[in-house]
Amino acid sequence: MGPASQPPRDMPVFAQVQGDAERLVSAGLHQIGVTTIYDPAYVTLKYPGGDVAPERGVCTDVIVRAYRSAFSVDLQKLVHEDMRNNFTAYPRIWGLKLPDRNIDHRRVPNLRTFFARQGAELPVTETARDYRPGDVVSQMLPGNLAHIALVSHFASADGKRPLCIHNIGAGARLEDILFTYPVTGHYRFKL
Repeated sequence: MGPASQPPRDMPVFAQVQGDAERLVSAGLHQIGVTTIYDPAYVTLKYPGGDVAPERGVCTDVIVRAYRSAFSVDLQKLVHEDMRNNFTAYPRIWGLKLPDRNIDHRRVPNLRTFFARQGAELPVTETARDYRPGDVVSQMLPGNLAHIALVSHFASADGKRPLCIHNIGAGARLEDILFTYPVTGHYRFKL
């Protein structure tokens, strides 16, 4: 499947998807072929509801856009407000002295912290069935680079794992990456 294509309708299914999870996964899948460029550049965004150009983005933008499209949940606003009220609870990796509504929601460690603070954190396991459609997983890529992806209902070629929707460098894609990199977080966030 190329980066500009949607998954075929007859693709194998790993788990049934319905309700909120179906809406979230569908919103993630609709980014495939739209977000075709990986672009981590700092951009001044409108607030609330800000976003980079739809053809651009990073892994966190897949998650932010899926929640915004599926539920009108604005992670830019939610993360910014939580950071403004609880700044010391968030990672200090970037040397910031104050929250930055333009970028904070676009950083994996901040999304992980936000989801955990909302009670959405689940155990990290090596059992594929523990990861349901609509779950969010964070991973550690080589070079100590944080990554985040959305679990879909589609199955890997061998049927053993769910495919994930993510942007790892070539735009939004649906790929078999769940256990390719160490899983550092597992979240099921609902408002």
